[in-house]
Amino acid sequence: MESSQDNAFLEVNNLKMYFPVTQGIFRRKVGEVKAVDDVSFKVRKGETMGIVGESGCGKTTIGRCILRIYRPTAGQIIFKGQDIADIPSDKVRDLRRQIQLIFQDPYGSLDPRQSAGSIVGEALKIHRLCRNKEEYRNRVNELFAMVGLDPEMTNRYPHEFSGGQRQRIGIARALSCSPDFIVCDEPISALDVSIQAQIINLLKELQKKLGLTYLLIAHDLSVVRHISDTVAVMYLGHIVEITSGEELYVNPLMPYTKALLSAVPIPNPSVEKKRERIILKGEVPSPLNPPSGCPFHPRCPIAIPDCSQEVPLLRQIFPGHMVACIRV
Repeated sequence: MESSQDNAFLEVNNLKMYFPVTQGIFRRKVGEVKAVDDVSFKVRKGETMGIVGESGCGKTTIGRCILRIYRPTAGQIIFKGQDIADIPSDKVRDLRRQIQLIFQDPYGSLDPRQSAGSIVGEALKIHRLCRNKEEYRNRVNELFAMVGLDPEMTNRYPHEFSGGQRQRIGIARALSCSPDFIVCDEPISALDVSIQAQIINLLKELQKKLGLTYLLIAHDLSVVRHISDTVAVMYLGHIVEITSGEELYVNPLMPYTKALLSAVPIPNPSVEKKRERIILKGEVPSPLNPPSGCPFHPRCPIAIPDCSQEVPLLRQIFPGHMVACIRV
């Protein structure tokens, strides 16, 4: 991907994350799963970068590399001018104050034995951000109010909240350290449709109020459209298209992107009935044994023999619109 003239808040360059596959009593390496393979993108301060794609395409792995849950196999992750891909383990805690995570499962990510207030305030204690108990209590109450929860609920336990309320607790926990950057790992996919819009609106309000920068990982393109400034489409560990959220919907170029968009339901029966549905043939190849050339070519409706020979590079087709496809 071409280098940016402006200073990106977060810049990922040629990121690779390979997981070794071992077998036998001596755990001999027999292969590797290429979960993320040579991915590059940038996120500007105060904006939202959306990453979409099918399950298993590497979206969550990118988020975990940025959080340094995983140490990348290769590549750079430049956050606020510093390459965090190689920082030593003892420096990771300081990084976690600046980069936080909102989990996909609002129930599984909360300790059922801790009160909601204790869950939200845990990071305040770990990082010693409050001088006394009163300051701690006031900060927890402030965080509850910030995400639309009654501070009187701090003594309740996770099972006493609805799914949407539990996700608000998760958001409050992510905000407790006053981070600059938040990785949102499918933050609404486990919620009822009626609650999803509320959480998306809350994330947008908090972004505006606190100047937050988001990396939004999702498989629902309709959600990504409403909140993302830039969207990257992933397939089998590669970014295959990247552009603005609106441009992606108006003018998708990559055949895979067109197929994804054709699967998004339109709440208008007459329009839904007339539009063309693109059904992809075959199954998603295994990242343990990816196809040669373009990773999408075995399922692509417009593939030619050359597609199996070389991995296409992301190239700019229109200003700000990049695609990895030799047929575009």
